[in-house]
Amino acid sequence: MPALTSFLPLSLQTVLLLVASNVFMTFAWYGHLRSLATAPWYAAAFVSWGIALAEYLLQVPANRIGFQQAGFSVGQLKIMQEVITLAVFLPFSVYFLKVPMRLDYLWAALCMVGAVYFIFRNG
Repeated sequence: MPALTSFLPLSLQTVLLLVASNVFMTFAWYGHLRSLATAPWYAAAFVSWGIALAEYLLQVPANRIGFQQAGFSVGQLKIMQEVITLAVFLPFSVYFLKVPMRLDYLWAALCMVGAVYFIFRNG
């Protein structure tokens, strides 16, 4: 029986793995600010390190598939990661960390759209 991912285009596999990895990394980097706020910093660091391991187990294959098989350049992979980071971080910060939504997020997103345009415009 073929793997489920064999039915997905390589570019979509790359993006989905990057999204999943970024969810883990966002929780690793910022989740402790709320969920482990009273724990010592070293306890939060060890918990975050464990979560980050899951991120790496998704990030590494995402970059390998994207670069070696889907034909993305390293720059394209990096810009995709940054856009995904913003797309994951915004709802995380608003809903999990209870940070108020600001117009600055929109301006940052527009800058990222410009970065996507420039990195992908020549193939």
